[in-house]
Amino acid sequence: MLASQFRSKLLTALLLAPAGAWLFVFLVLPFIAIIVFSVGERAPEGGYQAALTMAQYANLPARAAAFWNTLILAPIGALACLLVAYPVAYYLALKAPERWRLILLALIVIPFWTSLLMRTYAWMYILGGRGIPALLAYAGIEDLRLINTPGAVLLGIVYGYLPLMILPIYVSLERLDRRLLEASADLGATPISTFFGVTFRLSLPGMTTGFSLVMILLLGEYLIPTLLGGGKVFFIGNALVDLFLQSRNWPFGSAIAVTLVLVSVVVLFIANRVSARFSGTRQVDLI
Repeated sequence: MLASQFRSKLLTALLLAPAGAWLFVFLVLPFIAIIVFSVGERAPEGGYQAALTMAQYANLPARAAAFWNTLILAPIGALACLLVAYPVAYYLALKAPERWRLILLALIVIPFWTSLLMRTYAWMYILGGRGIPALLAYAGIEDLRLINTPGAVLLGIVYGYLPLMILPIYVSLERLDRRLLEASADLGATPISTFFGVTFRLSLPGMTTGFSLVMILLLGEYLIPTLLGGGKVFFIGNALVDLFLQSRNWPFGSAIAVTLVLVSVVVLFIANRVSARFSGTRQVDLI
């Protein structure tokens, strides 16, 4: 009996070893290096110089604008994605004819086949002086600025990350037991009560998964603020690029990166608690 259990545990360990080694080498070790850098000092010629100081963390307010923009626009962008994605996912999962679902899902995923850089450049043209503002000028609405604004960044966020929000919600709704909807109607519940009491409640795990996924990616977003914000809307990702590649202040950039990871963990924890509180199930796949 003991020998059988030992062989079973050994087999499990051998099967998990490749994935564990991959995570350790490419995730744990780099993060340890970032932590070590964050308590160091900037070398005179740039880069890292060994030290043991918390001065880099004390200097975080110097990049308060990047943190503020990220912590304001990232949740708003994720919420906007959620508000747009939910009706789409609801239609695909519960209303669309079954023979069209695969085609409609493919149409949602197809934009990912094109580089985000190219798609964002397209929005630069649409929102730029020769795009929508030029069309509005013909209608008498002049001097309207769309590009290089927080609104342009939010629009790019919704466009770029919408599929990542739709798919988890669609999966959650597609797995919904239709008999629950029929039972709710048989018991006299109105369609609105059925939606909020059954459909919306049971789709919360998908919503929190999608929101967490988009939110965490937005915390490190660099491309969209750079192109659609025009250097006027800075995210933490823009600060990291500046510190590592231009200012070459690796310790300060590492301190910001560690703080970003901690914020991501907090987002995951809150999403898990919200899902458990309102749906009655623990969203373990977020951890």
